[in-house]
This record gives sequence, structure tokens and C-alpha cells, in this order.
Amino acid sequence: MEQSNQSTPARFILLGLSNVPPLQFICFFVFFLIYTITVLGNILLITVVTMTPSLHTPMYFFLSNLSVIDITFSCTIVPKILVNTLSTDKSISFVECAIQMYIHLVLGATESILLAAMAYDRFVAICRPLHYKAIMNYRFCACLVAISWGVGFMNSLILVLPTLKLPFCRSNHINHFFCEIPPLLQMSCGDTFLNEISLYIAAGIIVMCSFLLILISYIHIISTILKITSSQGRQKSFSTCASHLIVVTLFFGTIMFTYLRLQKYTNFFNKTDKVLPILYTTVTPMLNPFIYSIRNKDVKNTLINQLKRV
Repeated sequence: MEQSNQSTPARFILLGLSNVPPLQFICFFVFFLIYTITVLGNILLITVVTMTPSLHTPMYFFLSNLSVIDITFSCTIVPKILVNTLSTDKSISFVECAIQMYIHLVLGATESILLAAMAYDRFVAICRPLHYKAIMNYRFCACLVAISWGVGFMNSLILVLPTLKLPFCRSNHINHFFCEIPPLLQMSCGDTFLNEISLYIAAGIIVMCSFLLILISYIHIISTILKITSSQGRQKSFSTCASHLIVVTLFFGTIMFTYLRLQKYTNFFNKTDKVLPILYTTVTPMLNPFIYSIRNKDVKNTLINQLKRV
């Protein structure tokens, strides 16, 4: 990589996933397909929930916010990937890079907390059914969503600003397909120890705490389900949680493996580190609406009825 004496380059070069032309065309087609399905699928899910009064429940309120996150995730990252894949100019301005990194971290933290809120909703629905409406009222749900977004914005601000102040004198080439903190730390010639510690602490507090809340909720949920004498009742109770469990596994599995590995970011960033973010930035947002709609009879029936009317 070429060396640069600039402490803050005007533009960065995104190296992307591949420099082989045939593979670039395949990547373009795959990402374009994923992007189209993600946007249309999540918009359709939001539309169905909005137009159906029976779906105006806390779970679908959270789910609609999750769809907004998925659409924004995809729109923040994939269009730039599509442009850079076929273009000879693979650069991104410093400001664009900062915005992309900031929004990406906001959405990641917000989704973590939102998935924990959805787990708590399932806990109340199954373990405290008689008190469900009193506990999961609109005001409380709105507060949970507001907290999720608020923490996301604050967390991103705390992590991104110190990263942008680092001197990038080694190179202006980002060994990634979008702007993310780990590859930028690798590029810096300054002391990144505090940045790495901040990243570990933020990931530990937000991701691990959210995951633990989900785990505790599902321990109580499974314990309650096992006490149900009717096999049909157990199956019905578990089916209401299955979709959420799949989404949680996909999202937290890739996030934890990417951010919580015991490796120094400044010394370690290989192909695996570039492939894994594809899962939580593009693939998971595409799968979420289908996971919830395919496994949910209410959403499927509503969608079928809406299509019949058209």
C-alpha cells in the first residue's frame, strides 16, 4: 500500500471484496438482488402492519422499527458497494466515510437493544399474560424504542469522533467494502489503544447486555412453556418466539464473532473480517421480513388478503 503523509486524507479508497472482473460482476448482481429484496420486503412488511389494525400490537410496533433499521442499513452501505464494484473510481470522501460509519454504528446498537425489547415483550406475553396489556402499553413501548435509538446515537458519537481524529498517515486505502472502525484503526499510525478499549467496552455493554437480557427472557419463557400440559399449547407458545430467536441468532452471532474476538484490530484484518459484516449489514436485513412473515400466520393471512384485493 502506498504511504501518505496526510494526517486526514480528503478521500479514502475502498478496496472492496474482489479485484477480479468476473467476480465483480457476480458481486454486483448478488448485492443488487439483495438490496432490492431487502428494501421491497421491509417496505411491504411495514405497509402490512400499518394497514392492519389487528397487527397494531407491541411486537409489530417493534418489528416495524426493525424494518426501518434494515432498510436504512441496506441503503447506507449497499449503494456504495454497487457503485464501487463496477467503477474505476473506488474512492469515498472523508465526510461520506464518517457519515457511513456513524449511521452503521447507530443502527447496529439500536437493533441490539430493540431485539432485547422484543424478547422482553415475548416474556411478558407468555409468562405474564394477564398483565400483558397493562405492562406493554403504547407509552412504555415508545419509551423502549426511543431509548434504543438514543443509546445508538450516543454510542456511535462516542466511538466515531475519536476514530476520525486519529492520524491516517500509513495509507488512504481501506481494506474493506465500507467504512468501519476496525480497518480504520489498522490504517492509523497513532496510538489506537484507547479506541480499541472503547470499542470493546461499547460492544460489551450494548451487545453483551442486550444478549444477556434476551437469554434471561428466554430462560423464563422456555421454563414457562415446559410447564404447559397441552402439547398444542406448547407448540403455539414456542411458535410466537421462533422467528425472533432466528433473527437474534443471525444478528448476534455475526456481531459477536466480528467485534468481540480477542485480536488486535490494528494487527489483524483478513478476508474473514470482510465477509462476516456482509451477513449483518446486507443478508440479515434481507432475511428478517421473510423470517417473520413466513413463520407468522397473521402476517401471511393479511398479506394474502391484501394481494387478493389488488
